[in-house]
Amino acid sequence: MKYDDAHGPTVEVPGDFAGDPDGYQRLWTPHRMAYIGGVDKPTDDLPGPGCPFCRAPGLPDEQGLVVARGEAAYVVLNLYPYNSGHLLVCPYRHVSDFTDLTAAETAEVTELTQQAMRVIRTVMAPQGFNLGMNQGEVAGAGIAAHLHQHVVPRWRGDSNFLPIVARSRALPELLADTRARLAAAWPVRGE
Repeated sequence: MKYDDAHGPTVEVPGDFAGDPDGYQRLWTPHRMAYIGGVDKPTDDLPGPGCPFCRAPGLPDEQGLVVARGEAAYVVLNLYPYNSGHLLVCPYRHVSDFTDLTAAETAEVTELTQQAMRVIRTVMAPQGFNLGMNQGEVAGAGIAAHLHQHVVPRWRGDSNFLPIVARSRALPELLADTRARLAAAWPVRGE
């Protein structure tokens, strides 16, 4: 291994092993292949164990990455986050379109989104948020059949060249640790 003051540690790869050196440094993120390959994506639009948002609330919180539970909706850590603390607010009911939510589901998705922002502010001190709901595959919904609201904490300078060049993110904390910190800070219902 060599160290370059401008770029940090580098690994020399023999020319006969990986082709001729081309001057590019490589950042390997093999964990992203699961997402790219469709692991945990439903094979159909039906409710039930094939849908990760139907499956998660039936698992223990730590295993399902569930941070908080309401009566009509719940909050879960995104398995493939854009940033640390990226939460999803999902109705329990398998519904794809925001206009198909009941009044109670709409109210609780909104309340849980607001609470998620409060908890993330307390635990992680972000400087802003992206909130969003992609409706339909063409609009960017990775799982279009089960509605989910994204709550993404943002910090100045948190987006660097990785998402643009490598289509990858560097996250400073394990998902289980992030889930535990957010769940511990979530107020008990009724308090």
